[in-house]
Amino acid sequence: MSTPNGREAAVARVLDYLDGGDFETELQRRVAIRTESQKRESLPELHRYVDAEMIPTFEAMGFACKKYENPIEGLGPMLLATRHEGDDLPTVLGYGHGDVIRGLEQQWTKGKGPWEIARDGDKLYGRGTADNKAQHTINIAAIRCVLEERGKLGFNAKFMIEMGEEAGSNGVREILEAHLDDFKADVFIASDGPRAQAERPTLTLGARGAENFDLSLDLREGAHHSGNWGGLIADPSIILAHALASITGPKGEIRIPEWMPPATPPAVREALQGLTIDAGPDAPTIDPDWGQPGLTPAERVYSSNSFAVLAMTSGNPANPVNAIPPRARAHCQLRYFAGTDTSQILPALRRHLDAHGFSHVEVSGPPEANSGGFGASRTEPDHPWVTWTRDSMTRSMGEAPAVIPSMGGSICNDLFTDLLGLPAIWIPHSYGACSQHAPNEHILMSITRTALPVMAGIYWDLGEGATPKAA
Repeated sequence: MSTPNGREAAVARVLDYLDGGDFETELQRRVAIRTESQKRESLPELHRYVDAEMIPTFEAMGFACKKYENPIEGLGPMLLATRHEGDDLPTVLGYGHGDVIRGLEQQWTKGKGPWEIARDGDKLYGRGTADNKAQHTINIAAIRCVLEERGKLGFNAKFMIEMGEEAGSNGVREILEAHLDDFKADVFIASDGPRAQAERPTLTLGARGAENFDLSLDLREGAHHSGNWGGLIADPSIILAHALASITGPKGEIRIPEWMPPATPPAVREALQGLTIDAGPDAPTIDPDWGQPGLTPAERVYSSNSFAVLAMTSGNPANPVNAIPPRARAHCQLRYFAGTDTSQILPALRRHLDAHGFSHVEVSGPPEANSGGFGASRTEPDHPWVTWTRDSMTRSMGEAPAVIPSMGGSICNDLFTDLLGLPAIWIPHSYGACSQHAPNEHILMSITRTALPVMAGIYWDLGEGATPKAA
């Protein structure tokens, strides 16, 4: 039996971990490892994060560690840490990714650069603080504090660390498929992404998918003088711009019917009712009339699809000359909600371009640097594990968390819901203006102060015997 104040004592422990400086000490060690998974030369650092940082951390907590080599040559490994306490106990699978986006060292204007954490008021700067090293550091510390307080967890814990999420999680599916028994669990609970509002804990139940592709037009060899040939030869930039403009309306509304998901399920619509997006004072201003018409901002990002042109080139933008370029290329992306027919994304685009007179515009897969893709997936808001987790979070914070059916970004959530068959629940510890994937990435210490008790409360409650499986 647990002591009457065991939950509160575990929360106190995890706050002492924060206030005593151990959180920043651990995070600094992890941020200093330059785990840039998009760089093949960073492979030794990806291994070092697992071998020198994660394995000792989990083994000190009584976890058995198994490292999996990536079946795709040159990509980072994956770790599964397991603590088994009883065959009759629920098993919880956790997750974090130790890889980060490129450091972009020369572009940082805050803190001390990407590889050293630095405090500035409420902000703690460093590459990977928001995405995802601080987030899994919070969860691992909460597990440790519950273990120290209770002497056991009271549930079986598995924790997966992958080292290639920022490069598309390539190879992870193959590892899971080859070792399905290793990853068996009853529920998936992890942390990534931003809260809907910085001050309000959030529970996220899925992720939008991402389909990346290129549109290109190659008309001739070499550029030609714009004075001698302007008005005589076609400009690929103009043609491609018109092709892109046919895909959406002037306010970003998608014009390809097959690119839209089916009607929003009632439980999803109910979860989003009244939800506002407040990413913080440094976030971009939301354009109220951009995107799909008739939807609230929350519905546009959490339950609908969006198209973006991520990059576009023609000629030499850095040093333009008076010549009509021979070719143009646009790197594009469709973010899509669960229920979208993914088999029709590119075929429907081809049909659309042909019907609008752009049959000579080529549709192709993206370059290797941005080739990773994720499927859309979702756990329903009325699932028993969702209700259980929401109740635990409410108990910790004194208010119900925001419930988001699907994060706006993409992650390998479909591997947990579809391949492993688990209800997947994400509890993000960042916020929208954290500059993830950009210079000056940071977390808010005020969010960390609320996130640690929330996670300690969840891990404590998991061992109390009243989970959906044990009921």
